[in-house]
Amino acid sequence: MKKATATIDGNEAVARVAYKLNEIIAIYPITPASPMGELSDIYAMHGEKNIFGTVPDIMEMQSEGGASGAVHGALQSGALTTTFTASQGLLLMIPNMNKIAGELTPTVFHIAARSLAAQALSIFGDHTDVMSARQTGFAMLSSNSVQEAHDFALIAQAATMKSRIPFLHFFDGFRTSHEVNKIELIDEDIMKAMIDDDLLKSHRERALTPDNPFIRGTSQNPDVYFQGRESVNGYYDKTPAFVQETMDRFAALTGRSYSLFDYVGELDAERVIVIMGSGAEAVEETVRYLNTQGEKVGVIKVRLYRPFSIKHFIALLPKTLKSLAVLDRTKEPGSVGEPLYLDVVSAISETMEEGGAPFDMPHITGGRYGLSSKEFTPGMIKAVFDELKKEKSKKHFTIGINDDVTHTSLEFDADFSLPDKEIFQAIFFGLGSDGTVGANKNSIKIIGTETDNYAQGYFVYDSKKSGSMTISHLRFGPKPIHSTYLIDKADFVACHQSVFMEKFDILQHAKKGAVFLLNSPFDKEHVWRRMPRIQSSQREPNGTPYKYGYADLFFCDFRCAAA
Repeated sequence: MKKATATIDGNEAVARVAYKLNEIIAIYPITPASPMGELSDIYAMHGEKNIFGTVPDIMEMQSEGGASGAVHGALQSGALTTTFTASQGLLLMIPNMNKIAGELTPTVFHIAARSLAAQALSIFGDHTDVMSARQTGFAMLSSNSVQEAHDFALIAQAATMKSRIPFLHFFDGFRTSHEVNKIELIDEDIMKAMIDDDLLKSHRERALTPDNPFIRGTSQNPDVYFQGRESVNGYYDKTPAFVQETMDRFAALTGRSYSLFDYVGELDAERVIVIMGSGAEAVEETVRYLNTQGEKVGVIKVRLYRPFSIKHFIALLPKTLKSLAVLDRTKEPGSVGEPLYLDVVSAISETMEEGGAPFDMPHITGGRYGLSSKEFTPGMIKAVFDELKKEKSKKHFTIGINDDVTHTSLEFDADFSLPDKEIFQAIFFGLGSDGTVGANKNSIKIIGTETDNYAQGYFVYDSKKSGSMTISHLRFGPKPIHSTYLIDKADFVACHQSVFMEKFDILQHAKKGAVFLLNSPFDKEHVWRRMPRIQSSQREPNGTPYKYGYADLFFCDFRCAAA
């Protein structure tokens, strides 16, 4: 039987599942998580029912602190409850999160991970917010793609019911939350099969009610508080096994298999990257290519970050391991290293002390990448692997920027790309609110829905949104697309505002033989004379630049649409 598919973004992929699995959803809008709440509200307005046969109550509060308080209260009444947030919104929820976790109350918060305001505010994605919440006691499950965000929304809900540990299910803001991709949908029968009726009954029986009095939320003194905090250890110790059991059950029902940590690469790899989030997709893609070039490299993709299972992590490391790079998408100023790096160092160090490691102590280095949605490309990934070849690689590096102040950055080849002739790539330049982004979202959804092609759409615009340049990046082809980075050289380039030709080198993104489409107010007799005389990115065979920007069109199939 053919599986149901849809071409949707990460926020919708999560909202479709979260809505079906909950009875109360408390929301407050914050970029880039707002669409999850907005979609849930739309579903409820249309009277769509959840898997329990009721229409969830959607409550918009006056702040994220209010939303988390409403979630806490609703959970104590025995209702299945969730919320969606990001960035400062998540930090406002921390007081209630500590209470929810301390009371061992099952729930899932879905987070479109985003930068926190530091030297400046940023609406774009990294892991700074979720890493700031890791002390709350919530388990943390990381999705790398739109498909995983859809699947893990269900896996997290089933796992929290079984473990009684609340979950943060997070995925990268914008790179996953707003990326449009073709995914296989989970039908309601599978959702029902994943939610255990007995566990749901137990959750309801723990509700605070006058009919079943119970003391909860007391104030404790030094004589018992410490002991109470340690009493939860057993629940956290069991959680990794519960999550893996849930993933295995999900695999049996859908055919999509996940593990707490997934390894991709040569079994005798000597150099390995450890990473979580959307960057893992790009690393996997690069590793597979480098393996074909004889490079002994691999990647470990972290799924369950908290509780961190040392046993499962160590089991995946190759016995031939010599050097390891741990990449964090966050910065923790003043720390010895970033969170994931410190966990990996501790895991390997403890295992080595106990004599349980199947390899000699590897060289371990840590690096930061992709803060505020900074690009993370195959060229950067290759640079990290190349650094691991060195006898003494940089301990705490950055990749993707030029740090000319503290000199932490690695150099990388910006022109390095992965060859893939099966994937068609297109770039569209538009002006905010001119319809370019909306039209391209529709186009990529049509391609994904009406053809057998896999499709991906990602849309770049700054925080000004309306009135600034937008760039739409579209890919489609016969196989799943894991390229979580922008298109550099496209098969098709369109410029919807001819004035851009006077300010930007639009054609630097065109492959040789690409199609270029210019939307111009001038007819075909006059459009050539209106072309700007700018320095071109393209060069003559002898290496000298073309003198005119329109000379780039000589190697393109030029099309002009007169307004």
